[in-house]
Amino acid sequence: MVKVKMFAKVEGGEEPALEMAALDAAAFHEVVNTRRSVRIFAKDLVPSDVVHRCVAAAQKAPNSSNLQCWEVYRAASEEVRAALAEACLNQPAAATAPELFVFVARPDLWKRNNRWTLEEFDKRGNMPDRAYQYFRKITRIAYTQGLFGWVKRVWFPIRGLSKATPREPTSWGDMRVWAHKSTALAAAHFMLAMRAEGFDTCPMEGMDSSRVKRLFKLPRRAEVCMVISAGRRTEKGVYGERFRFPMETFYHER
Repeated sequence: MVKVKMFAKVEGGEEPALEMAALDAAAFHEVVNTRRSVRIFAKDLVPSDVVHRCVAAAQKAPNSSNLQCWEVYRAASEEVRAALAEACLNQPAAATAPELFVFVARPDLWKRNNRWTLEEFDKRGNMPDRAYQYFRKITRIAYTQGLFGWVKRVWFPIRGLSKATPREPTSWGDMRVWAHKSTALAAAHFMLAMRAEGFDTCPMEGMDSSRVKRLFKLPRRAEVCMVISAGRRTEKGVYGERFRFPMETFYHER
């Protein structure tokens, strides 16, 4: 297996922490704590400049190999919003929303985005060899499927008997999961940015994804991750107090 230069051991002693500007942690947690899934919206529109800032925030979300294999579609016209709300079963979170967005996973775009990354490296002219190696060799080993996927299904478990080895993706199904992870991270950034701007959101999976894909003319291998409504909440827009299971249900130390 190719030695990944990007994962090479860092030489030298322990380095001190980089001094960073102080941030307003309380303001961030206020954004997190006041974000709720809103089911009934007022008619107030979300200004386009706010939308663009929130999409820009979504673009800054972490994503696998920085390949950014996702898209977001805004239902910009009343006609498209009505059709999208119907595809979302006309649930109140969609039917009352002044804005609707579709977050789409695009595992089929990894080769294009890989090429764009290398082109960006060439423009910068200062990228290290390990970065070029990663996008010229490693991504192609990791994300190429088809017949090579079957080779990986045999090769990776055998190699894994003696060395730590990535076990996936080895199929198109794995690539779908891979892309949805990055898309969901982008969607989370988008929703928190909306809250920071004073607006509310609701992520929805209850929809007819085939109708959504037809509405936005998405290609066959595009995957609808979620539809997100946005606007301002009404007094009855939040259905009850928030509750979460105890932290020990989720958080573990070994």
